[in-house]
Amino acid sequence: MEPNIFGLAWTTFLLLLIPLVLLQLGLAIFALVDLSKRERVKGPKWVWVLVILLGELIGPIVYFLIGREE
Repeated sequence: MEPNIFGLAWTTFLLLLIPLVLLQLGLAIFALVDLSKRERVKGPKWVWVLVILLGELIGPIVYFLIGREE
């Protein structure tokens, strides 16, 4: 019997998980690069670094929606 998680085989689970991890990593890198290039953001930059890194998938989205000044 093949081990499973959430009723899915490990290979199926990994095939579903890998795109989410890549999306999370890509958004975080893009947000950190954008943050480093901006002179002004709403609030201290160190707080936005924490939001981006610790907020997982939601953190970079929150930064793009709220943290950037136009």
